Amino acid sequence: MRAIALLGLTLMAGVQTASADEKQADSCLRTKIWEGYSDGWAVRTATTASLGMGEHRVYLVTLYAGNEYKLQVCGDDSATDVDLVLHDAEGVELARDQTDDREPVVTYKPANTETYYVVLYAGQVDEGQKAGVAMAVTYK
Repeated sequence: MRAIALLGLTLMAGVQTASADEKQADSCLRTKIWEGYSDGWAVRTATTASLGMGEHRVYLVTLYAGNEYKLQVCGDDSATDVDLVLHDAEGVELARDQTDDREPVVTYKPANTETYYVVLYAGQVDEGQKAGVAMAVTYK
């Protein structure tokens, strides 16, 4: 029995654990939020998550007609490409970031007050890792 336990510990020592750094992503995002205050932007919502390669998160948010919105994301060092997409309630894509980096931004000014879907997608994350990502919806 002791040999089996020792074998298990030996095998576990070689396994790399995934670690997302949501604090790093959140710190990056907070810097962007504070910089935006001087330009008249206010925070509508902000959140963090951990995403593995190919994983996504969908957030529902009500956007109000007459406001301009800036959706911003920061990924931690294990993310090299995070995609950001805005959809209407029917799932029609309205806006998408056009970058291949970990800090995408999308701006949008809705004609009508409605519920929208904000989608974060981990396009490229270090193998075997989870990326910490932070997302904010700001407006003015």
